[in-house]
Amino acid sequence: MKAIVIRSPGGPDQLTLQERPIPQVTANEVLIKVHAAGVNRPDIFQRQGKYPAPEGIVQDIPGLEVAGTVEDCGRTVTRWKPGDRVCALLPGGGYAEYAVADESHCLPIPVNVSFFEAACLPETVLTVWHNVFQRGRLISGQSFLVHGGSGGIGTTAIQLASLAGAKVYATAGTDNKCRFCEKLGAVSCINYHDRDFATELEAGTIDVLLDSIGTPYFDRNIDLLAEEGRIVFINAIGGRQAVLNIGKLMQKRLTLTGSTLRNRDSAFKAELCRAVEYHVWPWLSQGHFRPVISRIFALTQASQAHTLMESGNFIGKLVLET
Repeated sequence: MKAIVIRSPGGPDQLTLQERPIPQVTANEVLIKVHAAGVNRPDIFQRQGKYPAPEGIVQDIPGLEVAGTVEDCGRTVTRWKPGDRVCALLPGGGYAEYAVADESHCLPIPVNVSFFEAACLPETVLTVWHNVFQRGRLISGQSFLVHGGSGGIGTTAIQLASLAGAKVYATAGTDNKCRFCEKLGAVSCINYHDRDFATELEAGTIDVLLDSIGTPYFDRNIDLLAEEGRIVFINAIGGRQAVLNIGKLMQKRLTLTGSTLRNRDSAFKAELCRAVEYHVWPWLSQGHFRPVISRIFALTQASQAHTLMESGNFIGKLVLET
């Protein structure tokens, strides 16, 4: 099979097309003929040598989510059969014509959803559901702020939080991105290059805040939180060290939490897939929720996709077609 391989840690030019053996399934795995693979920021970190795959996983083929058809099944697989349309969460190996996935980490693709759309779902939706709704405990009527609202995580978080009945706010880097976020369901989106989100929003009014920036936003995030407010960190691209005013935490009874998905065990991911299928898939099947695709690249253009992702000059998700 053809696969995109990281030759050595570095820039997008380190991605190259190679021939690799088709992976073999174990008892509880399915082999997926990949039609499309989602491109995610952790793929960039892996290419740079900052986010290695878990032990026992192919180390030099990135890709955390794919969509395609089941080609083969391990001997204990019960839910899937060859020909089924599935999307799947992977620990790596998605930038290839074939990939293996735990059967419990696969989700059915609704008939109204394309392979390209489905390839945008597993990593992104599972991340949003766990962090916003499980860790952040967002419920109807509460206020929610997501930083980076125009990216894959942001566009998904805006839609799902809106569908859940929350009052949604966002930040983004251009006026065009802000208008797009508002069309998706944000009450207001603030261009962080022109305005300070901390002064645009009223202090003490945000119930749940999803942050991927870290240090530069930390104090302002704390001030925006309402009593019993929750910050959930999913990255810290602006810095990982911050000074916490413990008095504010105690006075407002705040919760600071965060998570990563790739290193969680198989049972956790399986349970999260079940929760997403139960809660989110009806919205997907009914057309209320749709992943936002910015651009589809050929598999051979993976380096171009990484270059665009690093530039930030896009809205939604980037996808590879295999």
